[in-house]
Amino acid sequence: MAAHLNLSSAVRVPAGKNQTADKLLVAAGELMIEHNSIEISLADIAQKSGVNAALVKYHFGNKEGLLLALLAHDAANETAQLNYLLAQPISSTAKLKLHIAGIIKAYYQFPYMNRLIHYLLHESSEEAADEVSKFFVGPLLEFHRRLLEEGVAAGEFRPVDPVLFYTSLIGACDHLFFGRHAMSRAVGVGPITDEVCRDYIAHMDQLILGGLLLPKPATAG
Repeated sequence: MAAHLNLSSAVRVPAGKNQTADKLLVAAGELMIEHNSIEISLADIAQKSGVNAALVKYHFGNKEGLLLALLAHDAANETAQLNYLLAQPISSTAKLKLHIAGIIKAYYQFPYMNRLIHYLLHESSEEAADEVSKFFVGPLLEFHRRLLEEGVAAGEFRPVDPVLFYTSLIGACDHLFFGRHAMSRAVGVGPITDEVCRDYIAHMDQLILGGLLLPKPATAG
């Protein structure tokens, strides 16, 4: 989840050697966004893509394989942006603020993403859960570890366990979207909008940075 998402289409699948597989991935992502659900059928995917449903098995094994491939592709793009962000000549604090905004914007622009992560980690096969841990959870934890170490070395951050940090940050950002239905029933909150995202980014900046940043040394009077 990087600083910004520079997207030209709803699902980022680059032109590749296998155009049929690409069409299936694009269709699956677009359908989940349109329906606001990951419960989509192979028949719907086939109709949306113009590809025979039998080719899902040929290219991905089954529907779970297709969903895993879509998430893996999105995760690969995000990991590349994380590495780019880490290499930028800006402060660790600025990088973290961009990262927080990037997570929330990614979940907002791809509303299927957090549901798909939960499904593949907790409701699918052990093999799928292992793959998600390798290409999504692991790289994100490693990014946090490196960014936190950089911030501590620069005198910006206090030392923090990266696993606890990941749990706090990703859990808080994820629940805005995953728990929205329950919050709507409990307190009547409305749908997630651009304004809600902006407010939540500002809230998370204050919450995370307020506990992480070291106080600036007093200047001599």
